[in-house]
This record gives sequence, C-alpha cells and structure tokens, in this order.
Amino acid sequence: MNRLVRIRTFLFFIIAFSLPELAGAQLSAPGSGFTEETSYTATQGTDSIYIFCSEENVNAGELTVHTNLSGTKTFTWERFDKNTIQFEPYFSEDSDNPASTITDLADGCYRVTITKGDTTEVYRAWVLNDWYTASTEVSESNCDYFQLNGSFNSAQLAYYDLSDTSQIELLKNIQVEWDQGATPVSQINNPQIDNPPTRNTDYTYKVSDRFGCGTESTVTYQSIVTKASFTVDGNFNSGNQQGEAPLDVTFTNTSENGTPGQFEWFFFRDINQIKQESANSNQPIDSIMFVAYDDNVVYTYENTGTYMVKLVSKNVSAEHTCTDTFYMKDYIVTDSSYFEVPNVFTPNGDGTNDDFVVKFWSMQNVKITIVNRWGRTVHSWQKSNVQGFEGTWAESVWDGKIGGRDASPGVYYYVAEGLGRDGQKRWAHGFFHLFRGKN
Repeated sequence: MNRLVRIRTFLFFIIAFSLPELAGAQLSAPGSGFTEETSYTATQGTDSIYIFCSEENVNAGELTVHTNLSGTKTFTWERFDKNTIQFEPYFSEDSDNPASTITDLADGCYRVTITKGDTTEVYRAWVLNDWYTASTEVSESNCDYFQLNGSFNSAQLAYYDLSDTSQIELLKNIQVEWDQGATPVSQINNPQIDNPPTRNTDYTYKVSDRFGCGTESTVTYQSIVTKASFTVDGNFNSGNQQGEAPLDVTFTNTSENGTPGQFEWFFFRDINQIKQESANSNQPIDSIMFVAYDDNVVYTYENTGTYMVKLVSKNVSAEHTCTDTFYMKDYIVTDSSYFEVPNVFTPNGDGTNDDFVVKFWSMQNVKITIVNRWGRTVHSWQKSNVQGFEGTWAESVWDGKIGGRDASPGVYYYVAEGLGRDGQKRWAHGFFHLFRGKN
C-alpha cells in the first residue's frame, strides 16, 4: 500500500527520511503487475514496490500521483541517489490537473512532492523493471534420446534501505518448464527426452517468476527416428487372420518417418515346424522363410501353417541409422487341407442347389469321381493348383447330367482324393441323394 505524509514545507527537508504515515495514499502504478512492501528498519516505515515486466534495456516503470488539491500546484519528482543518500531532482511541473505522471522509469525509489501555498503532500515508491532473456538448443540427438538445453538471464531485483543504503534483494522464485505443445515435459533447464517423436516437433522453454514476469523460447527437434507398423489384409475368414492356402495377403506399410527403400520384411516359417526342429536339435534353427525389401508387400502362403511377420523400419540420416521393429499381434493361419461334400442336391433348374458343390480347403490337387449304385462311373472332375473362389472355397463338380441327359434321381457315391498344401494326401468317400422334383 502507499503511504502519505503531510508536512509543512519548512519541515520537509529536515525529516526527509523519517516521514510519518498518513491515510489515503494517492501514488499508483497502473502498468505494474505486482506490488509488495519494503522491509526497511523500524524507523523507516514501508514503501510500495511496483514490479514492471519489461524487456532487457527497456525501462517500463510508470508512476502517477493524484491529489485532491485544486487549482495550480507544483509537482516535484525526485529520485533517490544511493551515493549521496539524497533525493535528487528528476522532473517538475506546475499544473491545474489533479494528477501528474512520469514514465520510462529506471529502477529506483521515486518521491513526489505536491505543493500549493503552505500545503504539501509527499508520496514515495520504488520502481523495479523485471526482464528475462532465454536461449534454447538441441545439443545432442540420437536414436534413443535427445538433449534439450535452455538458459536464461534476468534482472536482479533489489532496493536499498534509505537510511544506510544497504541492499535488500527480492526473491523471484524463478521456475522453468519445457512444453511440447500444451503438454509439460520437464521442469529442469536441460532435460533428456527419451523415446523421441517421429515428427519434427517444437519444444518451448518457459521462464517465469512469482511476479508474473518471464519469457519463452522455442526450438525444433528434427526427428531422426522411425516407428514401424503395418496392416494386414487378405481373404480371411471373418474375425481372424485365417484362410485357405494358397492365401494371398497384402501387407501395407504404415510406418512413421521411415526412409523409402529402407524397409525389411521378415516372413517366418511355420511356427510348428520351427518348434519341431528345435526340439530335435541342439543347433540354432533358421526361422526365416523369406525376406523382402519393398515398401509394401503382397505375399502368397502356399502351404498350410501358422506364420508370423515382422517389419524393420529404418530412418537413415547423415550421422545415424535408427531402426524400429513391429510384429503382428496375431499369427496368419492357413487352414489344414480337407473336403466338405454335400449329402443331397436338386438339379431341377430352380436356381437353388442345382449343382453338386464340393468345398475343399488348402488343396493342391483334387480329383472327384461319382459312381451310381451299380459301381459305374457317371462323372469325373479334377483340378490342379486349386485356389479359393470368392471366399467360398467351393467348386461346382457335377451338374446332374450324364452324357448331356438328366441323371436319374437316387443314391450316388463319390470318391474325393488329392494332395493338400500341407503335404498330406487327402481321401474321402460317401454317398449323396439326387432329387429332381418339379421345376
């Protein structure tokens, strides 16, 4: 708070350093963001200290005095000189206005005396300019971390005991903080940032004190790291990564900040084969089936098995080659080979169940023979390099005709045989009913 002293002019110079307090202080500093009181010796009382947030070499202090005295009056401003322990003339004006203002004030204690006739009012306060400068840099950057360096300079805030000019420093309680966007990441000057981001990222160094003053500086981390990832798509059964061999699978590279042409795909062998070979050997087992170097890959799983894939992404810069590895969360499973044969079909031309359709999973070669109840072959069908068909994994084997004529309704027998893509010979036999009914 401000202190007002009213004294007669002839007493003013005698007791300049032991002014009694009066109520209704009128000295203010509208541009100040913080105010506190001095801690003089007991005989000195207190003065207000106004803190102004400014820039280096910029004097932002401003004081305004108000008075209730009317008419023309003299405003005499003085500044304390610690060398002479005196208030020296600073500015003076005669004015009819009820206020007088001084601006661009350097650090110091200022006193204003308002005089009209025999009436004198005296006010006093300290002005302190609080400034900061800051600098930032990324001093080290590698594949595992980078180092942020922040430093600052700031004004020393101090005032003097007016009786003996002993210096009294104001504690600023300075705090620093590094932010990534709106997220604080550290409260020390030189933090080490682990797990660097895969994008060029701005980091802001903020310095502040209890007076609300401070500064900030921003530095950009130039990313040299990568994060590997990919998606998997294929003609899978719903809800999993399982399908019939041969199974075409598309691997789409979604890695972040990888260098084009610097990707390595590792396709592992069937995990069951690896386990079996490992159990029967004391030597390391080669688990890699195939390695690809394309940015994106389409791979065909020819044989039944359970497979894993990993991707190694690289970011190649002048000084570092940073890598990251991504494994699929689930295995790709190609089904075991087998047949599924219907027990009835109705080739009556109504568009429903008109063909004898056999399903076969993961078969390499298939041959199906149909005979009547007397053992005579009425139809034979075979195919090599069997593929899945539009997700149904099925093939129309017989249309119910013999020599171009409709076969008689009744019981027929089938024999299905072939070689599965798991290397197993498959064989199945049974009977089915042919019904015709009305068209």
